[in-house]
Amino acid sequence: MLAPLRDPGPVENAAEKASVHCGIPRIRDSAGGTISAAHNILLVEDDPETRSSVVDLFEDHQFAVHAICRRHEISRHFACNHPDLLILDLQLGQDSDLNLLRELRSRFDVPIIATGDRCDEISCVIALELGADDYIAKPFGLRELLARARAVLRRQNCGRTARTNGSQRGGFRFCGWTLERRARRLVRPDGSPLVLTKADYVLLVAFLEAPQQTLSREQLLHATRIHEDVFDRSIDVRVWRLRRKLEIDPRAPEIIKTQRAIGYLFTPPVEAF
Repeated sequence: MLAPLRDPGPVENAAEKASVHCGIPRIRDSAGGTISAAHNILLVEDDPETRSSVVDLFEDHQFAVHAICRRHEISRHFACNHPDLLILDLQLGQDSDLNLLRELRSRFDVPIIATGDRCDEISCVIALELGADDYIAKPFGLRELLARARAVLRRQNCGRTARTNGSQRGGFRFCGWTLERRARRLVRPDGSPLVLTKADYVLLVAFLEAPQQTLSREQLLHATRIHEDVFDRSIDVRVWRLRRKLEIDPRAPEIIKTQRAIGYLFTPPVEAF
């Protein structure tokens, strides 16, 4: 459950209510007509003036923006919408905000730009390490925020295109096994097919793309998330399930080995084709 963080309390006056821009995202042209938006943005910002300014600028550039001021509304929004980008105001000195960023990254496959009052290098590093795709300190220029949002979305779109194209070609061979990417079929050394769930498939691909390298649990979570909409947070359980399909003895694994306190290592050499 996402923890509610800094809550500014009820909006007290009509001016602040108008600045929240809640409800259905709106984009209007200069004549007052509705036009289609390039991307959908979820903005989480406590300050009503900042919130209103960001919404106005982004909508002027044909982004649909849904703006909220309370953290506990994030899960409610994701339950019925999937934004292309989340712009999240944080207090990086508060554990609850750090936990929120970590949980958002583990649950949702959405780029995140974190904003905050701290401008030191450590704050930026913490935000990025916990899952933000970018960090911008306040006070920030609105046009800089717009440019950063476009850059993050551009990288996201390029990555999706590359993954889609790559997933349609070739496959991998290891220890007599063959994984055919187009058919998403795993073939045993004796030539018989082995059924893989979506979670099994994306985890195996993550290992095969980085053979003989130790991968942390966080790296595996990220790798499986960007391949498909698979959000099982228990990497250990998923590795155990995959071992049961690949290993002769899952209790004494030879293919996927545990690196204590670090993660997992896919030990055999892999041939890509």
